[in-house]
Amino acid sequence: MLYKLPRLQSIWQQFRLSAAFPYLSLLIWLLPLLLFTSGQNSLMAHDEGLYAWRARRMFDSGDWIAPWGTVHHKTPGFYWMIASAYTIFGMSEVSTRIPSAIAGVLCLFLIYEIGKIILNQKVAWLAAAILSVEFLWFQYCRLGAPDVPMIFLVLLAIFSLLKAELKLKYAAVWQFVAGLCLGLGFFVRSFMIFLPAIALLPYLIGANRRHRHLSSPVLYLGLILGFIPAFIWLWLSWQRYGSDSLNALLQFVLQLGSEERAGNGIIFYLWNVPLKSFPWFFFSVLGLVIACRRPISNYHLLLVGFPVVLFTELSLFSTRLSHYSLSLYPFIALLAALGLDWLSKIYEKTQPSNNLPRNLSYGLGGLGILLLFAGIYVFYWGNAEINKYAPLGLIVGLSCLILPSVWIARHHYNYKFLTASYWLAGWLIPCWLALAVAGSLGLIGDYNPALRKFFHNPAIASILQTKPIYFVKLDGKNTVLLNFYTPIHGNTVDTIHQIPASSYAWIYLKNSPDLSRPHRVVGTVQNYQLIQVK
Repeated sequence: MLYKLPRLQSIWQQFRLSAAFPYLSLLIWLLPLLLFTSGQNSLMAHDEGLYAWRARRMFDSGDWIAPWGTVHHKTPGFYWMIASAYTIFGMSEVSTRIPSAIAGVLCLFLIYEIGKIILNQKVAWLAAAILSVEFLWFQYCRLGAPDVPMIFLVLLAIFSLLKAELKLKYAAVWQFVAGLCLGLGFFVRSFMIFLPAIALLPYLIGANRRHRHLSSPVLYLGLILGFIPAFIWLWLSWQRYGSDSLNALLQFVLQLGSEERAGNGIIFYLWNVPLKSFPWFFFSVLGLVIACRRPISNYHLLLVGFPVVLFTELSLFSTRLSHYSLSLYPFIALLAALGLDWLSKIYEKTQPSNNLPRNLSYGLGGLGILLLFAGIYVFYWGNAEINKYAPLGLIVGLSCLILPSVWIARHHYNYKFLTASYWLAGWLIPCWLALAVAGSLGLIGDYNPALRKFFHNPAIASILQTKPIYFVKLDGKNTVLLNFYTPIHGNTVDTIHQIPASSYAWIYLKNSPDLSRPHRVVGTVQNYQLIQVK
């Protein structure tokens, strides 16, 4: 690996431009990840398909209040975002994901600015770079889901509160923006905005004697104005469905608060968050210890209080799902950057007294060797189903060897130019390559290739584009994708006997439908059949 070190030096010199051009360097770092695809996209069932389908109903009908014909259990802010993207860019999977991608880029800038205020510029840039390569975070930046847009509003509110402390002349303006963002968060993500809002209380209450945010009337004015879009939507929905509109919102959140899904018990996030943010969660634990031992002046209750309270809230909340924890990930990145910065200072010493950086370097190298062997095995002996993972194992395995190579070159061969920046690059590059390769192979972004291929079949597409398709008592999570990908909808019926002669319909084979009426099977995909009745 030593022969590659000059090339690594050239690569990292580009990253050092981050001090002068932080936004540009972060864009160069993130945008390729967002753009790398296999050339094919298909939506994820169930949630992404639901958001895409509901937004399409708005787009097709022109009814942006309740196009579903019944009361709805969520505020429609995110549906409006997707429907707006359809209006501007046309209806597609990419358009569905544009709001989240834009919000993800803006979150990087915000976490950089927040980190710069709380910590310092170097750690802030590192935190933003880490955030972009946390697996679950990156995945949701490329999904049509409201989590990342809501977190953008939360981070903007936090940034505004911090700016109100620093810019007293414009404190009222920044406090107004903070309140507005939290209010708009309800329109985008319904009652889920209250979890991060409550996590802000240690900072808002504990440090109120210093910043006086809670004594500012403009903060509450912004909060009230932020709720206005939700109130208007609720009022218009009330005109159609009466008190059922409000009841649907309340009953949904009460259901979430009392229903445990998939056996995800109270310890769910103790293993799920470390897994979905590997390896950065473990560095964030180190950063948390450092922050507790050396409290950050003025901002300790934000840097430590926010993630601790939020993690506790999420664990106590009965419905525990991976994406509910996404609000933690920006703070995992901040704390991980703090921990890595501490380790990098040990790395810089000629004779480190602490062996932790060395052991971590060799540990990642060991993982790289395992991934290499796994990639080779899958490449030569794996079946067609898993063979596509071979490039991921080979490329990521090789990149994991950068870190021990840098350590060995500096501390055993006296390559002193290999400063801590190169060691930090050895952590970031394998994660970046892993996501880039996964995106290029379609492992991220193309979640239902079988459905995609089915709908792109010319014989199927010619029927779907010209004929109304009836839906016969469909079930299963992929039903939402059939709804989205079927251009012309017929009625929903209980049996094929209710369908006009020569018409087409979707049926779900697991429901054991009554197929006594003569019909022709046009195509079958994942327990669904497109048929034509005779």
